[in-house]
Amino acid sequence: MEEPENSSKINRRKFLSTGVRASVLIGIGGVAALVAKKAITGQTVWQLDPAKCIQCGRCATNCVLTPSAVKCVHVYAMCGYCDLCGGYFKPETKTLTTAAENQLCPTNAIKRKFIEDPFFEYTIDEPLCIGCGKCVKGCGSFGNGSLQLQVRHNICVNCNQCSIARNCPADAFSRVPLSQPYLLKQIAEEKKSPQSP
Repeated sequence: MEEPENSSKINRRKFLSTGVRASVLIGIGGVAALVAKKAITGQTVWQLDPAKCIQCGRCATNCVLTPSAVKCVHVYAMCGYCDLCGGYFKPETKTLTTAAENQLCPTNAIKRKFIEDPFFEYTIDEPLCIGCGKCVKGCGSFGNGSLQLQVRHNICVNCNQCSIARNCPADAFSRVPLSQPYLLKQIAEEKKSPQSP
């Protein structure tokens, strides 16, 4: 009968020992999660400020990746859905057809879809986009600036010293918080303008 009593004491000891170990592990896990959350919150990524960008073409040629991690994005809320899109057509285009010789994009990354007369929707085929900025320059010159360049973080390797940032003549690249990785011109302009009551 002594053996069952001893084995129950050992079981209690094992139970208490296991419980203490589990509590310590849970505590360490909680602290690790908090540290990881703070690390992620404090992380920064490279991003291009479209308000400073001069569409020099260096995003396409200076990125360590081929094609570049900088892609054209379309801010649809700003777009006029124009028949004659300055970001889609070359300035000297005589006829508004989708023929390659009429398109501004050298890789045919911008797709044009008829919506209703006289409106067209323009979408970016990002794998084809090389980040040259020709469409962005055209949209800014002859449109409302709805085409903008942005670093795509699912592609970018987040170099410690970004080669595009190092060579950007407009100093448009900077580190931004990972929690707010995209800088869009419309949003930046809304923040600058005074709020109406």
